[in-house]
Amino acid sequence: MTWRPTHAQVRAVCAAAGLLVVAVVARRPDLAVFGLPLAFVAVWGRFFRPREVPVAETELDANVLFEGQATTYRVRVPGTLDPDIDLVVAALPRTQWFRYDPPQAAVAEPATEGPLSLEVGLRSERWGRRQLEKPQVIATSALGSYRVHLPPAAAQTVRTLPLREGFEAVDAVPRPAGLVGLHRSRRPGEGTELAGVRPFRTGDRLRRINWSVSARTRELHVTSTWSDRDTEVVILLDTGGEVGVSEGIGGRSSSLDTAVRAAASIAEHYLRHGDRVRLVDTGTAVGGVRAGSGRSHLRRILDVLVHADQKGRQQDETSLARRHRIRADSLVLVLSPLLRPAILGYVVTLVHSGCTVIAVDTLPEGVSDVIDLDQHDAHFWPLAWRIRLLERRRELDRLGDLGVPTVRWRGAGTLDEVLRDAARVASAPRMRS
Repeated sequence: MTWRPTHAQVRAVCAAAGLLVVAVVARRPDLAVFGLPLAFVAVWGRFFRPREVPVAETELDANVLFEGQATTYRVRVPGTLDPDIDLVVAALPRTQWFRYDPPQAAVAEPATEGPLSLEVGLRSERWGRRQLEKPQVIATSALGSYRVHLPPAAAQTVRTLPLREGFEAVDAVPRPAGLVGLHRSRRPGEGTELAGVRPFRTGDRLRRINWSVSARTRELHVTSTWSDRDTEVVILLDTGGEVGVSEGIGGRSSSLDTAVRAAASIAEHYLRHGDRVRLVDTGTAVGGVRAGSGRSHLRRILDVLVHADQKGRQQDETSLARRHRIRADSLVLVLSPLLRPAILGYVVTLVHSGCTVIAVDTLPEGVSDVIDLDQHDAHFWPLAWRIRLLERRRELDRLGDLGVPTVRWRGAGTLDEVLRDAARVASAPRMRS
């Protein structure tokens, strides 16, 4: 990396030399009047050119963002700059799914005696893991005579987590199990919700004695509670394909966009209520997160969802059932456009194994208008797509006959009705044949 003359310096030298030579040969002093200032500028730029090459460093205020959040990309030139350096310019290669401020992603700052900092704001428009290319940093001398490309700084990586919408759902979950959650079970035990007052029994704790009732009845009574219990919520994410067009948070969403954002919102909701959440990625053989709870577990789920934009592998029904075993009595939320026969068959397998399954339809509305395929048989594509949608409707009706409700994702309140129905069915007394 050395200081090289700019095109302006080369033109000044060539123009000055040409004018002075013609002035001497043709005895034209008027041409010398025009050539001498250019020669003076060229000599001045050559004499006062910088000798040292500064070093550029890059940093991000935050390399983990949520969709729609912004951060600052900063190019720093540490140390004391050569006093002959006049201007430093930094230009960032534009990357998809980022919006820059300024829009051209280039800034220029005059050199100072101390360290120099050039800042570009960037806003992430879509979830995923993306690498920002190395910026191009150029320093120029006085009069713009010489310039140098600063050594390339390290590339930065930005991870954008799915936007967690304000999702809420009713607290009814079918078949709660465990003793750490906030959902009331159908059995009495240690908890926070009152179940009633009953006579004292051997083994009851003394702190449960209700002294006011005991004094009135002259017999010991204790306050009973419903045990706080949790359930295992399994989020089955279909990443084997993507339908529709993705335009970021400000535009249309593809089926994968809707599924990933819904998975993040659902996981946050149930983890906040103390349930154990498991993530299953059907597009990979080993992808997913084991069942767990707590804030750290939510971060693990979000970190896995960031990589869902990678093309997943297609797996058949048998492979899905073998690689992703789900225990009975789990609440399984299937996030899928429900187009692949393998996913539909796997849902049937889960129902027969005793799981409570709710299918969340992530197929974009009006998808027939947004699909754009460059095929030779594009004339027949609309008809084939309508036939496939009719077949899909028939398959969803069959799932409904098996007790699998299908709802379209609409954010908060999407699962309220189906969760109430599932909890009501699970709490109903079972008749033995």
